[in-house]
Amino acid sequence: MKKNKVFMFICSLCGLVTACNNGAKDAKTLAQITENDVQISRIDPTDWYAGMKDPSLQLMVYGQGIREAEVKVKGAKIDSVVRLDSPNYLLVYLNVKGCKAGTLPLTFKLGDKKTTVAYELKEREKAGEERMGFSNADVLYMLMPDRFAQGENHPAQIEGMNTYKEDRSQPSLRHGGDLEGIQQHLDYFNELGVTALWFTPVLENNSPDQENGFSTYHGYATTDYYRVDPRFGTNEQYRTLVAEAHKKGLKVVMDMIFNHCGFEHPWVTDMPSKDWLNTPEWLSEKKSGRDPMTGFTANADGSEPMKSAYLQTSYKLTPVMDPYASEVDRHETTDGWFVPSMPDLNQRNPHVMKYLIQNSIWWIETVGIDGIRMDTYPYADRAGMAEWMKVLDNEYPNFNTVGETWVTEPAYTAAWQKNSRLSETNSYLKTVMDFSFFDKLNQAKHEETDGWWNGYNRIYNSLVYDYLYEEPSNVMAFIENHDTDRFLANGQDTLMLKQALALLLTMNRTPQLYYGTEVLMNGTKEVTDGNVRKDFPGGFPGDTHNCFTAEGRSQAEQTMFTWLSNLLHWRNGNETIIRGYQTQFCPWKGVYVLARRWHHNTVMTILNGTSQPTVLEVDRYKELFDKDQLQREAVDVISGKKYDLTKDLELSPRQTLVLEF
Repeated sequence: MKKNKVFMFICSLCGLVTACNNGAKDAKTLAQITENDVQISRIDPTDWYAGMKDPSLQLMVYGQGIREAEVKVKGAKIDSVVRLDSPNYLLVYLNVKGCKAGTLPLTFKLGDKKTTVAYELKEREKAGEERMGFSNADVLYMLMPDRFAQGENHPAQIEGMNTYKEDRSQPSLRHGGDLEGIQQHLDYFNELGVTALWFTPVLENNSPDQENGFSTYHGYATTDYYRVDPRFGTNEQYRTLVAEAHKKGLKVVMDMIFNHCGFEHPWVTDMPSKDWLNTPEWLSEKKSGRDPMTGFTANADGSEPMKSAYLQTSYKLTPVMDPYASEVDRHETTDGWFVPSMPDLNQRNPHVMKYLIQNSIWWIETVGIDGIRMDTYPYADRAGMAEWMKVLDNEYPNFNTVGETWVTEPAYTAAWQKNSRLSETNSYLKTVMDFSFFDKLNQAKHEETDGWWNGYNRIYNSLVYDYLYEEPSNVMAFIENHDTDRFLANGQDTLMLKQALALLLTMNRTPQLYYGTEVLMNGTKEVTDGNVRKDFPGGFPGDTHNCFTAEGRSQAEQTMFTWLSNLLHWRNGNETIIRGYQTQFCPWKGVYVLARRWHHNTVMTILNGTSQPTVLEVDRYKELFDKDQLQREAVDVISGKKYDLTKDLELSPRQTLVLEF
């Protein structure tokens, strides 16, 4: 087990101050009665904060034979001690109501041996109500730390980690990006005009590289929930990065995974309890060499092989909401493992859920993140996740979390949003992801917009269901991400890309961009996911192509960067986009128009959804103009060009206009 921040009692020049006003003793007295005989490997959380609304604190204590220990604490109350199935874990539930910042002496006694540790309660930097999350006023920029940029002090190898290799020629191995590299390019995000950064997971992923050339560079197989992966940096470097981002007006969103952990997490080799994981029966088979992917192993005597107990998720999320769903379908969705290397956590176990809830709070308090993106949201237990969101909403009412809800029907997505009228179970999840928009847009880009169903009719027919959402502005829209083909696929159709981005950044949504779109990064997944997660040009030593500077970009890259940057800077703080009422018009003669209005200001997004020249018949949209408005002059917010809207507009093939008047 890795050594973490466990404070052993030692003599100190200054006296020991306990966390509460009662029961204080000096360090010398306590040191005299302490014998360092009971072995404690670590305690999670590594420390905690005074003054939380929920005074209950779960301590997961790791140590050889620690389960049978008697526990005493000075300065707080022990609500309960839970002895799990494994002898090497002990759960201590403390009540820290009224405790002040300082240390809590925890004594563990096994027979005539005992150890006292000083558990630290820290002062909170700000009240929960003061932590402001991301909103539709922001534009999130998603990036993968391993693939974005490498800092000047990146180590060649980290001692103590399982076998890994950094090889940029291999799309599924680690490439060596890190937090320092991101921090060195914070000015780039300001130049581009985004306001929030979403990193894919930064926590330790200590899985060894596989022989077939795959690794957990992506970060979705957590092996330590309280430690930044040392290949990315340290916890302190993460905290510094967030603080520096804040200085530049950038928010930071942390990617978390409650559905599963990594196979190398200590919970797998030594399960705390029999129900800590879902369907863990096959783990004994894995030790014997049975292949979980085939489900069978040959018997030496030639007899019929036994079927494996391994349960793979069906990846079908509809049974979670289906009122007619069978038990077997629900079971396969929520209790099956995502992949054999990612054990499925059992959120129905209250101790598991408490651990995960506390972990999210700890990162908010310790690092100062501004939001959470929760991976594989519906795969986890629905009630457990709702409890998590309820706790966070109570502690941080102005914080925000977005859940990955990968179903392309708006009714499904809307039912997951906080206070939804479509669900008897309140998820308390403020923001959901708009996979319907993503799906329809990626179909429309291959089509001509006709008078009925094709092209931008798909977008129109998706947005008509916004009445299902409690708050459409708290729906995160995107045109691509790390799990999809790049919008450009293997080409560079900037006409369609501009249309997609103009719509994304002006519609009533919280928009999310994927790194490199602004410089025409492309790729598809047909060979490997790594081909849609390529290195950002210029982010690594030896790169001859540098897209971080105007001088390093090609003419096409610079043109796209400038176009998008102009649109982003115009959007920043724009009340019409943030608060404006939305109107959309049925596509007419191949043209799709979406408008936003706030007071006497109007923004009109015009998309020619065909590959032919066409005409925008302005009179069809006269409801957007003030009745007494004699002159109708509009300005293209990107180019600054002026248009006379008393006349019809001629549109070139696939032309995009964002007009303001």
